[in-house]
Order: sequence, then structure tokens, then C-alpha cells
Amino acid sequence: MQVSKRPLGCMTRGGLIAAVLTLVVVVGVGLAQGGRLFSPGPLNAVAGAPLGGVTSHAELANQCSACHVAPWSQEHMADRCMACHTEIRDELSDATSLHGVLMEGSGLRCRDCHTEHHGPTAPLTVMKTTRFPHEVVGFSLATHQQRSDGSAFACEDCHGQDVTTFDPLVCESCHGRLDARFTWAHVEAFGAGCLSCHDGTGAYGKQFDHNAFFPLEGQHADLSCAACHRGMHTLDALRATPQSCYGCHRQDDAHDGQLGTACEACHTPQGWDQATFDHAKSAFPLEGRHQQVKCEQCHVNNVFKGTPTTCVACHKQDDAHDGRFGTSCEACHTPQGWDQATFDHAKSAFPLEGRHQQVKCEQCHVNNVFKGTPTTCVACHKQDDAHNGAFGTDCAACHTPTRWDDVTFDHAQTAFPLVGQHRQVSCQQCHANNVFKGTPTTCVACHADPAFHRGAFGTDCASCHTPNGWAPARYRGSHPAIADEGGSGINHGHTTCRTCHPTTVREYTCLACHSNNRGGDDDEGDDD
Repeated sequence: MQVSKRPLGCMTRGGLIAAVLTLVVVVGVGLAQGGRLFSPGPLNAVAGAPLGGVTSHAELANQCSACHVAPWSQEHMADRCMACHTEIRDELSDATSLHGVLMEGSGLRCRDCHTEHHGPTAPLTVMKTTRFPHEVVGFSLATHQQRSDGSAFACEDCHGQDVTTFDPLVCESCHGRLDARFTWAHVEAFGAGCLSCHDGTGAYGKQFDHNAFFPLEGQHADLSCAACHRGMHTLDALRATPQSCYGCHRQDDAHDGQLGTACEACHTPQGWDQATFDHAKSAFPLEGRHQQVKCEQCHVNNVFKGTPTTCVACHKQDDAHDGRFGTSCEACHTPQGWDQATFDHAKSAFPLEGRHQQVKCEQCHVNNVFKGTPTTCVACHKQDDAHNGAFGTDCAACHTPTRWDDVTFDHAQTAFPLVGQHRQVSCQQCHANNVFKGTPTTCVACHADPAFHRGAFGTDCASCHTPNGWAPARYRGSHPAIADEGGSGINHGHTTCRTCHPTTVREYTCLACHSNNRGGDDDEGDDD
């Protein structure tokens, strides 16, 4: 079977010609009627102030291009609107004006609110609450979508015939019809400026969660808003409401401020008479026998603030020591009872160490006198001093609290440290008959001038000798014949004194070493 290749009827030459003729006729009729063939309806004919040379849109009925742009044009319809409505164009540059607020980030176009072609008397402003971004003007329509009867809200319900104005009394009037008692009480307490607190989102309506700011517990739960917030006409004022007990109940303070301002330390929102006080959380926790004491014993005449917390302030009359131990009773006693006294001598100015720990209290504190007890060794042990004061009174320099015969003495910390051969000398060699105080520290006091010096070198042994031994001896002062550190003098440093001075320091000879030298005089340099 062969398939016909004939074109469709509309695509035949006759069909195409008929289509072109039809288009020409339609366009011709439209042009002949001034474009009315394409108009969806008559324009608004209500006369107003002259704009762009006309007083109403109806005068532009035959000039569609005055408002509508060609599909290929770079302009938008809003550009044509601004060409005539210059005052609106000025508003758009002002972010505080109505049109400036609406156009800022809302995506609205002129024709979203201003419609045409609905007849000569039809309104030019028609807004649907479901599309209009009402929150940009500071009030959301989230809770105003439907009237109480279920019908949709219209702009004129709140704004009347002029959407650019709003009378706050509209809120009071409308809500008064819904709940007159609540509305009048609310206005009386917080004023008629509803928009100062309410923004239409319901944040401060029935869904408001007071617990997020201040939990309403106990008797607070039954209070009306005005009980705490009366006369507060703004959100800032509401948020500044004091949240402390004392901030609201100062006039209810039966203690007249004597217990401070932290009411919650004793009271709860359940009621003033349900008061409890946890003394453990105060600056003076009750322990031991204090837990059995009645409140009025310490808080006479219900005076609480400033009550002293020291032991002596309440127990001065109970002090069996008559103040001899000072006023810090707690150093020995505890709240468990006066008879359960303990004293930690380690925390005193005289910790007990060694044999002192075995001494009875009365041995040092005769007749129970504690204050002023001396702490020096000699004050108690003078009669035990086997040295009869020869070593002074600082017993602790040699002895320890362990026992008297545990003696240690560090000669290095005295005015005469032991060095060299002095370390091998017994104490008695220097301290005859155990006499220590006043022992001389010069060499000549213990070491007589040897016979071969014959007094020639004076008494300053240390100028040539050291504690390491009498020999080798070397003159350690400034000598003209011995090179010093600066390099002056002659290098005779390896000779002995006797080599040059065989008899006396005033006599010297060079020939003992320099016999092959010419000349020489035994008396040369005798003045040295």
C-alpha cells in the first residue's frame, strides 16, 4: 500500500495564503479601531492632577505604547509608569517612604498593586493581602489572614479607603467586638498604642512563652500581666521589668532590709509564709552544737544582718583562759563542744619537733600561761648549758631539738672558716678548756714566730704562708725583686726568702746565686 505524500491542508499554498490574509485583516481592523481589538477593557477615566499631559488614563486609550513596551524593547512597563509619576520615582529613592519600603527587596512591580482596564470608575489600587509583603511596613499579616467568621481580610478592613493611613483605634475597635472585657482591661493597663508591642506575628499574643524570659511558678502563675507590667507601653519597657524578688516585693519585706535583698535565699514563689533558710549556703554554716541553737539566741530581736561570726563575739563569757590565748578560739576548739579541744602546734609560731613533742604542755606553759611563752632555746635550757655561756645563747647553731648530744657545727658559717690543714685540728687545740667565745683568729696567736725568722718578717704570716701548710712559702705582697702580675720587677718567683735573705729581712745578697757576676755589694739595696 502506498502512503500519500500530499501536504496537510493548512500547509498547502492555498492554506498559507488564507492565513496571511486573515492576519492582515485582523491587524487592519485593529489599527482601524485604534488598538481596541487588543484591549482587555476600558481604562480608568476618573480625572486627577495632570501628569504627562493627561488627567486620566482614559485619555491614553488610543496610545497603548504610552504604557506598554514592545517585546523587543529594553524598557519595562515600570519605566513608562515612572515617566509620568515622577513623585513616585522620587519616593523610591527614599527608603523611609511607603513606596521606598515596599520596593526595597520585595520584588513587587507597579502592576502588582495598581491595575487597569477594569472600567472608567474602577479603583487603580487593588492589593490582595495574600500577596502583599505587609511585614516590610513593620506589621505582619500572619495572624490577620481571616476574620472571625472565616472570611479573608481585606485592606479596607484596617485602612478604610486609603491604604497609606492607619488609625490605631481600629485595633481597639475590632478586638473589642471579639473580647470587650479583655480588650478594655488591656488598653487600660498598657495604653492604646497596640503597635508599640504587637507586630502581627503573634509573638506577644496567645502563643507568648513567658517561661523563656521569666518562669511563672507558684503564685506568679495566677497573676495578670498588669500586676507586673502595668503602665508599660513599649517592648523595651516590658523587657526592662525587674526580675529579682526585691525589685517587685520591696514593700513586702517584713525584715526591713536586715537580711539583704536576696529574698529567694529563704522564700519561694509558692508564698511568703513558706520560707526556708539553708544556713549552709550562708557565710556561717551551722556545724556541731551550733545546729541545736535557736535562731533568736544569735539573732536577737530578729536582727540578722551584721550578726558577728567570730567565736569570741558570742562566747567571750565562756573563755576559761581569760584571754590568755587570744581571741582565735577556733585554733583549739571546734563547734562539736568546748571540751573537744585540740591544738596543732605545727601551725603556731613554734612547731614542736624532736624531743619537744614529748614535753608536757605545763612544762613550757606554767600555770596555763600560753600567751608570751618564749621560743628561744636559752629561755628554757639555760640551766642545761654545759658551756656556761662560752658559746653565746644561740644554742640552735649547734644543737637540734632531737637531743643535746646530737651536735652539729658548721665552722664555714662562722667568721673563721676552716680550710686546708685547719680541718684536721681538734676543737680543743684552739678552744682550750671549751672556751669558744673570743677565740683569736690571727695566725700568730696560735703559731709562734719560728726561730729562723728571728722576727724579721713581722706577724702577718698569711703574707707568705697559707693554711695548706707552712711550706712552700711565697711572699704574696708587692716586692720589687719579684715579678708581679703586671710584669714589673725581676723573675725571682721560684726562690725562697732565705736564699736572698740569709740572716734578716733587712739584709740580702745576690752573690749566693750570681757569684760569677762582676761587682756586687752585699749591702746593695739595704733600704729595700
